[in-house]
Amino acid sequence: MARIALVTGGTRGIGAAISKALKETGHTVIANYAGNDEKAKAFSDETGIHVEKFDVSDHAVCAARLPEIEAAIGPIDVVVNNAGITRDTTFHRMSWEQWSAVIDTDLSSLFSVTRPLINGMRDRGFGRVINISSINGQKGQMGQVNYSAAKAGVIGFTKALAQENARKGITVNAVCPGYIDTDMVAAVPEKVLESIIAAIPVGRLGQAGEIGKLCAYLASEDAAFITGATMTINGGQYIT
Repeated sequence: MARIALVTGGTRGIGAAISKALKETGHTVIANYAGNDEKAKAFSDETGIHVEKFDVSDHAVCAARLPEIEAAIGPIDVVVNNAGITRDTTFHRMSWEQWSAVIDTDLSSLFSVTRPLINGMRDRGFGRVINISSINGQKGQMGQVNYSAAKAGVIGFTKALAQENARKGITVNAVCPGYIDTDMVAAVPEKVLESIIAAIPVGRLGQAGEIGKLCAYLASEDAAFITGATMTINGGQYIT
């Protein structure tokens, strides 16, 4: 059955791959983005996917925009909380602004985006909430206290929300990617990238499309018995 899916940070990198995979499996996709109008338009022109600009770190904006989007396009039954930023530095140098920017975008946005949609899912007896965490939310990472804390919080959010909504036909799962071949990773210095790949047992970076396909499966009706799970997809770099 075709349903409407919202992907935050859905026009670039992993988010773009998730948006495309959901479209390929029959969903009507809304790809959210925060600021890059030119790239968002190019993505929409290329894929035919509808894009919506709003800041997921702003609770008031989400509370206003999401009901408007549902009124215009239809009820959202699938939400992929993918939007995320980094502000890397060691903790003893970290400013409050660097801490709060990452927490607001990478963790608090899960509340601000999911809260306006969850009651509709409960009323309709179907929902899929997929939260993108990270390998660094599982194992921690030097220079990323803010990011690791946020992404670990995503896993806790997922487990609790899954329990609250399981009997309403709503599944809630977390996906923890490792190092994926995106523009952000491609910008890493070559020697550093070589050391990262050397630590991955399968010997390569992941592909964004691999994350997209996993999310498309979790969004499907076939995945109804998977909830509260943390799906690790990192080439064996960190095994839980």
